[in-house]
Amino acid sequence: MGLRRKTPEEKAAIQRMKDADRALNENSEHERVAGIRDETPEYLRLNKAANEAAAQVPFWHGGTKRKKR
Repeated sequence: MGLRRKTPEEKAAIQRMKDADRALNENSEHERVAGIRDETPEYLRLNKAANEAAAQVPFWHGGTKRKKR
């Protein structure tokens, strides 16, 4: 099987992705409770950061990075 250990760079990228997702989810919950239904500038900023972080993590580790062909 193709099991291998994550490199320190992969571990750091995964942690950045998790932190960005957590920040986005916390902000979304705060805005939901406050009754905000539109996409605020803060939401858009956090969403962009989460997408950029996910793009650095391979798909099989929960990100969106795909193997180049």
